[in-house]
Amino acid sequence: MRPTLRFLNNELIDRIIDEAREILCELGVEIHNARAVDLLASHGARVDAAQGRVYIPGALIDRALSSVPSSFNLYNVHGNAACEYAGYNVHFTPGSAAINILDYDTGELRKPNTKDFIAFSKIMRGLQFIQATSTAFIPADVPEQISDSYRLFLSLLYCEKPVVTGAFTRESFWVMKDMQVAVRGSEKALAEKPLAIFSCCPTSPLKWSETTCENLLDCAAYRIPVEFIAMPLSGFMAPVTLVGTLVQHTAETLSGIVIGQLASPGTPMLYGGSPAIFDVRYETTPMGAVETEMIDCAYNEIGKRLSMPTQAYIAFSDAKMLDAQAGLESAMGATLAALSGINSISGPGMLDFESAQSLEKLVLDNEICGMALRLVRGIEPKEDFPAMPIFQELLAEKHLLISKHTRKYLKDEIYFPGRVIDRANRARWKEEGGRSLEVRAHDEILRLLAEYQPTGLPAGTVREIIMLMEREAQKFGMEHLPEREE
Repeated sequence: MRPTLRFLNNELIDRIIDEAREILCELGVEIHNARAVDLLASHGARVDAAQGRVYIPGALIDRALSSVPSSFNLYNVHGNAACEYAGYNVHFTPGSAAINILDYDTGELRKPNTKDFIAFSKIMRGLQFIQATSTAFIPADVPEQISDSYRLFLSLLYCEKPVVTGAFTRESFWVMKDMQVAVRGSEKALAEKPLAIFSCCPTSPLKWSETTCENLLDCAAYRIPVEFIAMPLSGFMAPVTLVGTLVQHTAETLSGIVIGQLASPGTPMLYGGSPAIFDVRYETTPMGAVETEMIDCAYNEIGKRLSMPTQAYIAFSDAKMLDAQAGLESAMGATLAALSGINSISGPGMLDFESAQSLEKLVLDNEICGMALRLVRGIEPKEDFPAMPIFQELLAEKHLLISKHTRKYLKDEIYFPGRVIDRANRARWKEEGGRSLEVRAHDEILRLLAEYQPTGLPAGTVREIIMLMEREAQKFGMEHLPEREE
């Protein structure tokens, strides 16, 4: 039996959804995009041009929810299914768009560069329990105008896993779409086998910007999956109560679903977000707070009630280094998220309020993900009945180390973590160097980099992607891309 966790009963979920629907109908949503406003108006939404608000009737919400897929698959660069976002399936992906990286040698945060992103992508290729990669941090050695497309460019070249990404400008979207088409061969093939998920972020409270609306509409036009990342802050930009925050999150997410489904019915979507409580003592938004994690798990239940696959920014930490707080908050988040059945869990590697990535933490988090995935497989009998023969063998042999039953089920039943997690006794640990967690994690990074093998992307595809990226860079005055390893 798969163990599950719930915070809300169906009656409360339905009340939250009803309240959110009423807010959209009576208070509306502020939309700064003429295309989206015209689209909504053409389908019967009331528009107050003076106030810049659109009032979404219940009929449009029902229509959108009837066309949004209840599941979809994401495929790697070779066209093989990698993630099935359905039911209580759980998939992990690193946190995205960090502006800093934690440098192992200095222990300080710094701006990342191309070399860092290539190392990250190579490491991601070897992490078994993180099934999708992400455009995890922003290289500072390219112009800001191409930072979105450049991260996707490097991801496609160095890691065959599907990508969770996003565009901060409309211009970035087009080259990012063309890169995906280059990998798939055609727009039709890309729609049939999606390669990436784009984050689309409403602004709290109840607002959509020009750029985010454009990204949402453009993704819908090409059937590129989107994840909605509403970010209400409890007690600051949302009601202080968790239920009140959930009402706002639901309204903001429903508004995006309506826009995207009206633009292109059937566009794959994840019911996601990155809400947080607001810590008034420090004026921070702690992503590792237990209440933040509870909100994530609860809105996942709302998404499932609406028959949608789900996403959450969870399973990471507000710690500033790889310490006990980092492990505590990340492990708690990953465990709660997995038990809740959040389909896409975004977070591994992240530190410092979503602002920094740590490669050492990333490989540790891979082990946390492995443990969480073992947890949700639950407990079930495996030739345990009748029990008598096994215990007769145990009494006769005095152990079961090499019994047929042990050899058959050992690796399936017991999760054995990799080199980052130390399970040796103290004497052996000291004999092997007495290495700290941080050192073991760094050694694992060096191993993964040494064992890296190219993805096997066809040479013609690689040339096309490079040409697209070089052409985009030249538009913003960069004659040559940063030097890369081949």
